[in-house]
Amino acid sequence: MAVKSSKGLKVNYLIIFLSGLVLLTTGILVFLLVVKNVYGNYEIEEILPSKENITLLTGDPAKKIGILYSDYTQNMMPEGSTWLSDNVDTWEHFINSLHYQYDIISDQEIEQGEHYKYKLLILPGSKSMSDKELVQLKKYLENGGSIFCTGGPSTYSDEGKWRGWEFFTEAFGMKFNKEIKPEEFYKVHTLRGNLPLTAGIPTGYTLKIATWDRPIYAEILEPRTTQVSFWFDFRREAGLVREAIQKSAGIAYGTYGRGRFVWYGFEINSVIGEQEDYIYFEKLFTNSINWLTYGPTAFVKDWPEKYNAAMIFIPTVSENVYNLTNANGLLSTQKYPATFFVDPLVAKANSGLIKSASSYGQIGTIVDIGYLENAQDTVNKLYDADVQLENLRSARDTIVKYIGKDVKSVMPLNGFYNESTLQAMSKLGYEFLITDSLTDRSVPKVVIRNNNQMLVITKTARDDIEVVGKYGLTNTDFQRYTYEEDVDRLLFEGGLLVFKAHTRYQLQQQYINVIKDIINYARNNKVWLTSLPELQQWWLKRHGVEIIYETRSKRRIVVEINNPTEEKSEEITVQVNLNKPVKNIEISSEIIGTTLPRYEFDEDTNILYLYLDELEANESRSYLVDFENIGDS
Repeated sequence: MAVKSSKGLKVNYLIIFLSGLVLLTTGILVFLLVVKNVYGNYEIEEILPSKENITLLTGDPAKKIGILYSDYTQNMMPEGSTWLSDNVDTWEHFINSLHYQYDIISDQEIEQGEHYKYKLLILPGSKSMSDKELVQLKKYLENGGSIFCTGGPSTYSDEGKWRGWEFFTEAFGMKFNKEIKPEEFYKVHTLRGNLPLTAGIPTGYTLKIATWDRPIYAEILEPRTTQVSFWFDFRREAGLVREAIQKSAGIAYGTYGRGRFVWYGFEINSVIGEQEDYIYFEKLFTNSINWLTYGPTAFVKDWPEKYNAAMIFIPTVSENVYNLTNANGLLSTQKYPATFFVDPLVAKANSGLIKSASSYGQIGTIVDIGYLENAQDTVNKLYDADVQLENLRSARDTIVKYIGKDVKSVMPLNGFYNESTLQAMSKLGYEFLITDSLTDRSVPKVVIRNNNQMLVITKTARDDIEVVGKYGLTNTDFQRYTYEEDVDRLLFEGGLLVFKAHTRYQLQQQYINVIKDIINYARNNKVWLTSLPELQQWWLKRHGVEIIYETRSKRRIVVEINNPTEEKSEEITVQVNLNKPVKNIEISSEIIGTTLPRYEFDEDTNILYLYLDELEANESRSYLVDFENIGDS
């Protein structure tokens, strides 16, 4: 309908109305498109101005975490004890640092069923609980809630009477084995790699846990529960390795009904050590919360795509040098990569034999840099810096003179090193240090001195000095079984097996076939048999790649992969733990022209693998990972 204005102009209100409607519709469509580009697929009700959505935007969401302050547990403590309040304070500190909303709740709130509004319940040191609480907690888990607890939850009744481990076994699928008595100040606790809870932590990292709270050994009984760590220390403890690891779980995660749990067999106040230890524990804690709240974690896989662990073979030459011919024969027929470590005086006296060995692998040197009576005192017992520098120089020059091959690797005669060792190695151009004194991980550690990158590789398995010499295992079946246990342990951890064999022991003619059997056993179990130079090339490139990940919405995460180094990285596998059941994965990028990776999704573990053939120096790639959730996740 047209209306004539006072100035004689005609105004068509229908056209104005339709034009406005078109503009409004266009604006809505543009808005929806922008929302989709940023957050991925969504449901309309998720962006409507509802009360729930408005509270999320205003930063005042409903409380998500409930931290139990158990008066029942406090009543068991000696009068004046601050043990429980100290633990709860520490949990508050960690939760605050992650910017989660939380409430401190009571035993009675759980008994009365007021805890269902929380997505996650934390039970710090809650040894004493009522029967009503146990019923409510099991219902909470069955209905999809998550629980994060420490120690022995509910092993005592609300009256302080011993109840036992029934709740622990039923809810968590584990069996209590024993408590660690506080005879030692601390106990070493080894973390597995390549798990949602250990993303970003070096494989085989060893936390130091104080024993004053009597940490717990447990055993996994059901496949719904995953073992994350173990207390067994192969360096100091005897026994059957497979069995000892299985029975000494200290961290586990899993499911019960539709719910989830994470259990630490120690109180978080018990973690001790240096700054690095606290940094990695905080990462472990953050990953645990992410898993319990269905948030993702991601990291660069330690080894090339098809391998779950790695191995280096190190024949060591000092006494009984003639047995080196047995190693040479094995390597010539089997084509195993190897690095020989040789005493310089032996190289001088047997230059022809050592030179022959150098055709089958690299040559490293054994160097006397001092002796330690106490492995903790590396400052006062090892030689001073000048003596170490001279000994390292002399050893290298001797081998180069008589063998004619460069030397890049060093093995301290007595196993230990200090800062003076690293400084001297850097000055002389060494690139590898094989040592017994680095015990905080089972993968190489990159150290940089004077702008030179070096790999420090610790002893990660029992060698033949122990197996043949100390244990007296002359039966090859026993030797084989003992070495296989260490292969299995490194596969369980996901680390690097340092397979060291000496001319005095395992390289004897009657034992040499055991080495062949062990290497083949490792290969058949997806262990990467590699050389030191190949390991160095891989590890330095893998070490330089950085991963940043972010949750954009319920159906989208963003994974950014950066290579800040000056060298191209190749064959990179990024493991993205989605930590919830999803389907219909789609990979895209916000940047036009970005090369999309090959990918594979494991529906059983909810793990997405991104395979990048190469990543140029200083290149960054950002990928959008879209999916559909299954169930309530």
